[in-house]
Amino acid sequence: MKNARTLFAILLLMFCLTTSCTKEGTGGNSNVSGVVVHHTELITDATVYIKYGATEFPGSSPDDYDDYIVVDTATAFYEFKELKKGTYYLWGSGYDPSGDYDVTAGFRISLEKNADKVINIPVVE
Repeated sequence: MKNARTLFAILLLMFCLTTSCTKEGTGGNSNVSGVVVHHTELITDATVYIKYGATEFPGSSPDDYDDYIVVDTATAFYEFKELKKGTYYLWGSGYDPSGDYDVTAGFRISLEKNADKVINIPVVE
């Protein structure tokens, strides 16, 4: 009986450690979406990158990020679905034809479990 209790305690501890240590990334029930905008203009030629578990700017290379999405060319809308609770870094990069220049912006966000967040990305030149 003592061995059974010890085995149960070990299994319970292993379960708690493996289920509570989930990292940021896909596989959750949270979503983040929005539009990329420069002043009041939608930037329909943009890409939004996401870095899982980042609290600081990972860099300006697409290789520095875990995933990306090209915005909708009519609405400048982006959406990352099924994310886990945690901290993420979003970086938007695009082109503003009204001023003929490249625009970028990035910032850290926090997502709660089962949350939908709308984050518009205000890019600058």
